[in-house]
Amino acid sequence: MPETIQASIYDFPQYYELLFGSDWRAEFHFLRECFEKHATRKIRKVFEPACGTGRLLLQFAKAGNKVSGNDLNVKAVAYCNERLKKYGFSKSVTVGDMSDFRLKQPVDAAFNTINTFRHLPTEETAEAHLKCMAAALAPGGIYALGLHLLPTRGPHDDEESWIARRGHVQACSRMWSKKVDRKGRMEYLGMTLDIWMPTKHFRIEDEMHYRTYTAVQMSDLLSRVPELEHVATYDFAYDLKKPVKIGPMTQDIVLILRRRA
Repeated sequence: MPETIQASIYDFPQYYELLFGSDWRAEFHFLRECFEKHATRKIRKVFEPACGTGRLLLQFAKAGNKVSGNDLNVKAVAYCNERLKKYGFSKSVTVGDMSDFRLKQPVDAAFNTINTFRHLPTEETAEAHLKCMAAALAPGGIYALGLHLLPTRGPHDDEESWIARRGHVQACSRMWSKKVDRKGRMEYLGMTLDIWMPTKHFRIEDEMHYRTYTAVQMSDLLSRVPELEHVATYDFAYDLKKPVKIGPMTQDIVLILRRRA
């Protein structure tokens, strides 16, 4: 039996990066094309709230953008900054709350595409985040926000798994929905991350709480932040040629929000 550690996966940025860090190309190219299509300004400065290990921030920096980000996890921030430094970029990520921050200068584009938004536990913190993002964006700038909606018709996707290898280290992760409290608007997710090395195998076990949003609830939230205009919606296929129309069965979405002038 492997050694089992009860901890947050975010406290192990090196393994998080191993698991998700190589899967960046489709998402990165989609975001670049999306910014070019929907922004009404040139994209120079890019920001990621709750950036974690900064897997995409690094790619934007390599592409010539000035990047910045924030995250509450001190270990993830340190890891991200060291990676930026390794490739010759400034340590531009800070410890901060995605629902309570202010940038020194506005940015041209921002993104948060992997459900991190749903970590915000209340309607108040979610609205505060969107208002922070509106303040962070220059007029005509774009915020790409990705999340899973809770469908009101049809099945609910309730399990995902990932596997990755680098050298002699292999990571295998599984995440599943343990419970959905529709009235309390909270989904409880279990997650395991198994790490195999030549002489060691251990498992990290975590539980995450994600606030739920139906299509109507998300629309209602967006209506309370009129500074951000909802200009397009895509899904996790990241195909700019195939925008989606949100309905009662829609689950994965990427909202394209543009800062009004």
